[in-house]
Amino acid sequence: MPSYDYYCEANGQTLEVRHKMNEQVYTWGQLCEITGSKPGETPLQTPVKKLATGGQIVRPSSLGSGAHAAPPCETNGVCCGGGMCDF
Repeated sequence: MPSYDYYCEANGQTLEVRHKMNEQVYTWGQLCEITGSKPGETPLQTPVKKLATGGQIVRPSSLGSGAHAAPPCETNGVCCGGGMCDF
């Protein structure tokens, strides 16, 4: 299941939750229930915003035919990362 970050302007907190892509969290109360957090003094009906965050790892094989795998290391065992060796 993907993870999402939700931000509450009223208390300045951002919480990460996992839920299905077709689900949405609208209030601080929903967010606290899903994460098991205590709402504190923030009213349960306070709206939250889903943040546009990422951080997923993308493998070259998932990018299609235009992707290239990393070049192999030199035969002497030295890997310079894109040919940036100074020797």
